[in-house]
Parts: sequence; structure tokens; C-alpha cells
Amino acid sequence: MTDSLLVDRTDAVVTLTLNRPEAMNALDVDLKEALRDTLAQIEGDRGVRAVVLAGAGKAFCVGQDLREHAQTLGRGSTDLDTVRAHYNPIAQRLASLPKPVVAAVRGNAAGAGASLALLADFRIGGPSTMFLMAFANVALAGDTGISWSLPHIVGRARALELLLLAQPVRSRECFEYGLLTSLADEDEQVLPAAQELAARLAAGPTVAYAAIKRELSIGTAGTLSDALAAEAQAQAICGATADHKNAVESFVNKQKPVFEGR
Repeated sequence: MTDSLLVDRTDAVVTLTLNRPEAMNALDVDLKEALRDTLAQIEGDRGVRAVVLAGAGKAFCVGQDLREHAQTLGRGSTDLDTVRAHYNPIAQRLASLPKPVVAAVRGNAAGAGASLALLADFRIGGPSTMFLMAFANVALAGDTGISWSLPHIVGRARALELLLLAQPVRSRECFEYGLLTSLADEDEQVLPAAQELAARLAAGPTVAYAAIKRELSIGTAGTLSDALAAEAQAQAICGATADHKNAVESFVNKQKPVFEGR
């Protein structure tokens, strides 16, 4: 285990905290490998029904650790193997995780840090929250799924503006653009609000949540026929769950259903 990623479990909610506050949670190899491998474990853990992604200290994550990257360049290497080895699998896991993900975005979310936040299903920020699509500032293209997530959230034209100009986007604009799904009044409220939302989601129909996420991924990228096929498959899966049966019985009996995530 590593101290660069803190894993805290409360009931069915796991909070993953990027824990390099002295470096504004910049992503070095150790942290990237820990995040990649922990997400893989969570994916298969049926006892985990919601995930919170947060950063220690005053920043969420400022992206790639450029000091470490400079050392790599100094050794004469220009092949960014970390994209295939780390960023791509992390992005794939986050986007397709079969349970809700809530990002507690306090402070700066820059470069790959912004990409990580945008892959969450919900993003809660505060007054200090700032997104910066910083890739072009260091003469790089986007990574960690941002070419997929950003235009889905803000549209192609706005995504192109944010990536090419690479200028800071403050909290209010973040909320208006949809980079944040909600905005807390105080920075100290960001993580508790994210954990409260995650706890609410963890008490919901987990299989149905996973199916909805899968439907939207297919529906936004494919044809109507693709979407209809995905919906038919999803309903077949969800219709066979104990949660669905319980919810229907509870509705008939005018009771509130209790979901067990199966």
C-alpha cells in the first residue's frame, strides 16, 4: 500500500483521497498506479455501492507531476507511456464503474486532475474551485478521457475553447458550464456534501444505476437502434433483480422500498 492514496470505507461508500498535498496532489507514478489498481478492486467489490474522489489539502489535483516528468525527459525519453499504462485504464475504470462516483472538487483541478473530475457522475465544488484544461500550456494534447468527457458536458465549441486557450475557469462559471453539478457555499462543505450524496446513492438500486450509466454511454455515442437495444438489455437485467421486485411490491403496498443493491 502507499500513503499517496487514502482509502476510507464507511458502510457502502468508499472515499478515495489523492494524498500529496505538498504537491497539490500532482500525479506521480506511485499515485497513478495506486488509483488504477484500487479502482480495479472497487469495480469487483459488490459491497461498495458508491465512490467519492477527493484531494487532500487545498487542491483537488493539478494533474501530471511535472517534476517527475522533467526527470523522464532529462533521461532522453519522449514517449509518454504513462498515458497507456496509467491514464487510459484509470479513465476507463472511472467512466464505466458500475456504481455512482462523486468528485469533491475543492480548489484546483488542472490537466489530468480536471480530466479525473469530469469522469465522475457528480462533481461538487466550492468557492475556491477552479478548472484549468492546462495541457496546451505545456504543449501537450488532452488525455485521461478529456476529449470524450469535456465535449459531452459543455459541447464541442466550448471544449475547444477551454482546451486551446487553457485559461482558468472559476467556480461560478464551472457551475454554469456544467463542469460542476452543484456548488457549496463554503469550501469546508464540499467533501461532506459529496459524502452525503454518495451515501444517498449507496442506498439506491445499484444495478439500475450501473445500467443507466451504461445506457447513456451507448445512447450518446450510437444510433437510436443502439440505444433501444441497450435499453432492452438493461431492463432485462434490472427486471430480474430483487430490488425491482421489492420496489414494485412496496409501491403496491404504499411503502418506501429498501434497496439492497442486488
